[in-house]
Amino acid sequence: MHEDAFGLTHFCGQTVSNASTDYVDARREDQTMHTFMDAKLMAKLLRQALAEREVYLTHSDCLELVAKQYNLANWNILSAKIDSIAESELFMPEGWMRAGGSPRFYRLGLDRKTGAALIENLPEYGRLTADDCATMMQSASAKPYIGQRIRFTGELRTEDAVDGGSIWMRIDGNNARNLQFDNLQMRPDAEGAIRGTSDWTMRDIVFDVPEEAASIHFGFFLRGTGRCWARKFSLEVVDDTVPMTERQTKFLPGPINLDFRLAN
Repeated sequence: MHEDAFGLTHFCGQTVSNASTDYVDARREDQTMHTFMDAKLMAKLLRQALAEREVYLTHSDCLELVAKQYNLANWNILSAKIDSIAESELFMPEGWMRAGGSPRFYRLGLDRKTGAALIENLPEYGRLTADDCATMMQSASAKPYIGQRIRFTGELRTEDAVDGGSIWMRIDGNNARNLQFDNLQMRPDAEGAIRGTSDWTMRDIVFDVPEEAASIHFGFFLRGTGRCWARKFSLEVVDDTVPMTERQTKFLPGPINLDFRLAN
């Protein structure tokens, strides 16, 4: 259990109803120190500052000077470095947000190399444990689905995900009261969370939406270290011929062995 970025205690999707879509990565907030990624802006500011001193250089000349400041031979080399890093940046797609027990330990967003969403641990934090997790999620009104059966499906691919990646879905009533929740953690491996390194694998969760439902929350998450990609998500109404997925729990069907007998 962790205190997440929204001040809510939750475990990979179980308590994120009040998560704000206005969440912004703190690294991008109030950024006053420029890096080489801001080279073009730095060149513009340099040109303006020199002009105030009646020293006139072209924008190209100033780009070359900025490159020199980073101990690079010329602007072409710095430009190539910027392009390389920009290509690997992950951007949060519209409608999605980051949450989880410890999202600061992870990179989350659209992987432009694969066209899929990606969650991966940041190596500078070292090896993470199964208690660490991050999720990409959406929250939507349950009103269009009241009284119907819905199925959430998606395909996942993992790399070195020792503690697993999975889809999840939760239905809340008013005041964020949890009505239904499943993150596949208690299912058998063949239909549960995906661990290790795997090719694209489909997972699904099927719920009936009760009359008292107010919101639906869904997404995918990664626990511990590794990478987890997701694609081809779908949330659709299905008929009663599609069986509901039964969430496995650690609970016994009832009290047993209250006199502590040893098994034969």
